[in-house]
Amino acid sequence: MPATHGIDKKIIPRDQHSISRKQISSAALKVLYRLNASGYQAYLVGGGVRDLLLGGHPKDFDIATDAHPEVVDGLFSNARLIGRRFKLVHVRFGREIIEVATFRASADLEDEHLHEETGRILRDNTYGNQDEDAERRDFSVNALYYDISDFSIHAYANGLDDLNNKVLRLIGDPAVRYREDPVRMLRAARFAAKLGFTVDKAASDAIYELGELLAGVPSARLFDEALKLFMSGYGQAAWKQLEHFNLLQYLLAQVPQTPTGLKLALLALASTDSRVAADKPVTPAFIYAAFLWEAFSKEYRKTLATDVAPQDAFFAAADSVVARQLLTTSIPKRFTMPMKEVWGLQSRLERHSKRNVKSCLFHPRFRAAYDFLLLREAAGEDTEGAGQWWTDYIASDEGRLLHDEAQEKHEQQRLERRESSGGRDDGDGRRRPRRRRGRKPQH
Repeated sequence: MPATHGIDKKIIPRDQHSISRKQISSAALKVLYRLNASGYQAYLVGGGVRDLLLGGHPKDFDIATDAHPEVVDGLFSNARLIGRRFKLVHVRFGREIIEVATFRASADLEDEHLHEETGRILRDNTYGNQDEDAERRDFSVNALYYDISDFSIHAYANGLDDLNNKVLRLIGDPAVRYREDPVRMLRAARFAAKLGFTVDKAASDAIYELGELLAGVPSARLFDEALKLFMSGYGQAAWKQLEHFNLLQYLLAQVPQTPTGLKLALLALASTDSRVAADKPVTPAFIYAAFLWEAFSKEYRKTLATDVAPQDAFFAAADSVVARQLLTTSIPKRFTMPMKEVWGLQSRLERHSKRNVKSCLFHPRFRAAYDFLLLREAAGEDTEGAGQWWTDYIASDEGRLLHDEAQEKHEQQRLERRESSGGRDDGDGRRRPRRRRGRKPQH
């Protein structure tokens, strides 16, 4: 068994906390009740409990239990086992998925086969009890368990006090915990941005010391973390936290260096934040277009100076900048392609000749490119009034008719693509129905 050192635990009865079952989704309650009725411990856990105590409205509810995954899978006909390294169970209720995890224990620090030389955990798939499960969680404010059997809250490592004091404190030695999983440093920045909390001194100091460990994290995982940081409605705050902890360099191969480039990145994040707040679709293609615009513009001018044709210079510069970024984080082609299209439309929008107008309006990325042009101007770039020209033209009778016609055409094309691909869109960041999974095999 892994060695455990024990952490403080407090049980807060129902009459001393604010969480009501009315705040919890009916799907999560069904899972909790069935597990409990079947003789197993069942807790709402982590961020869902944390956000409810803060007066928020969690979108996801996770459950922890002492029942093993195969047992949970057998209790629900609408369940599906997922994961290789550590099995989880997803219980589906329409579009809502409740994730159920079996209590886990921390990896044995003395077992060299479970860790790299840096201390990063290679395998962490040992079942444990509730106390051990709480000890392996990252921050004390996430070590909160809502007990469906008596509606109490089990708070570990002074998590409730830290929640009330708005402090992010790692459970255990920060250096050890970051070495186990360097992504915890990004999570510290993300939670600080999302919750408006302060990272405590010990956890902060260790980030400055160990940030370089993020260079060894797989690029696909870093991209997933970047999406959580920048696409969840608090992107501006996340950027500033990453700047504060000197972590941007591990997510962006080419961090903007000029005041204009930095302002463009922050304006793009502000736009994305406002769209998330308004429940409008967002896409990583737009924010990465802003993040990398300065690098692309510099590379394009450099390539153009070698007497290469403008179109060839564009593709060479775009490919070069994207290739450098892919060395840091992976970005799927469904995002890099629209990003390049937004870049490519900028010079056409700046020309705005009469012959060019209609082709721009009917381009599927026109709206994103137009918004990007306006952000460039707001950031301080001189486009010789191109943004205002397009704004005035779209507001004119002629422009409005053409714009509406183009929008109808784009919507029709989108619906056709969606129908032909079984309900999925073209990957431009718009919402799409979840893929229907295969039927669960009969046991």
